Amino acid sequence: MALLEIDNLKVGFDTEVGLVRAVDGVSCAIDAGRTLGLVGESGCGKSVTATSILRLVPSPPGRIMGGEIRFNGTDILKLPREQLPKIRGKDIAMIFQDPMTSLNPVFTVEKQMGEVLKLRFGMDKQVARARSIEMLTTVGIPDPATRLTSYPHELSGGMKQRVMIAMALLTEPKLLIADEPTTALDVTIQAQILQLIRELQKRTGAAVLFITHDMGVVAEMCDEVAVMYAGRVVEQDNVIDIFERPRHPYTKGLLRSLPRKDTPKKAELPTIEGVVPSLLNPPDFCRFADRCWKRKRLSEAEQKRCFSEDPQLHPYDGGLVACHYPVTGEEP
Repeated sequence: MALLEIDNLKVGFDTEVGLVRAVDGVSCAIDAGRTLGLVGESGCGKSVTATSILRLVPSPPGRIMGGEIRFNGTDILKLPREQLPKIRGKDIAMIFQDPMTSLNPVFTVEKQMGEVLKLRFGMDKQVARARSIEMLTTVGIPDPATRLTSYPHELSGGMKQRVMIAMALLTEPKLLIADEPTTALDVTIQAQILQLIRELQKRTGAAVLFITHDMGVVAEMCDEVAVMYAGRVVEQDNVIDIFERPRHPYTKGLLRSLPRKDTPKKAELPTIEGVVPSLLNPPDFCRFADRCWKRKRLSEAEQKRCFSEDPQLHPYDGGLVACHYPVTGEEP
């Protein structure tokens, strides 16, 4: 049984102009000791999926409209609210995307880290302080004893991000959700953080849900990859097959747009034409059809299917793909 199973998750946000279906039927799973990368362009529903796992979607305007999120066999969406603190921060920890708003501005770093250790492990102040210094050192913060006395506004963006990472790793969680964890960091610190996550995983057998735009990080960190588009997972496969033989036209287009070692400096990278459909009123057929390069090569009858039937995620060639006419290996 997978450690985390997300089954047909649907999350919406009420707005003045209607309901935005930010996540519309997402399903995926992660085994203990494995890393699942969640990728896709901005606004596709990655972060909303992640915050739903901890039931942190702000309500109102957000609401979880359906589906199940099973952690160790227990549906988190059915747990009473008073039981959620037993899971948050201990069994499941999250590194949030925006460190500027994730730390409490009126408490020192020591207070915030110590609170985690006191609540989860009952540590006294001295032991918690020593453990906090150790973790800040591990994530590359210089003079950690001094930084413990700092307030968030006294830290740079990169420092705040490293404090957030240290807090998430303090409890050695069974599931770590990392939402763009290295965005504000330089490449040297980024490499250290990725190595730290790998070491935690090797030592504790933790599962990791890694959300990122950086396909290089995906290639380095992930065992499997789920590609999201317009609120849905359109392809899921092991990381090698995603890169070497993507089956969904969107995944293929996404990878084609990446610069490569042999790309000339001033070369214009390929793009995916068109725009993402509105999630206020998503189409009841393929959401990628209007932008799909593969569809334009099909017969008229086949194209009609793309604009009349909504493709569901189904097994194909060892992975999962939501496409009526998946990409074959011979296609450019």
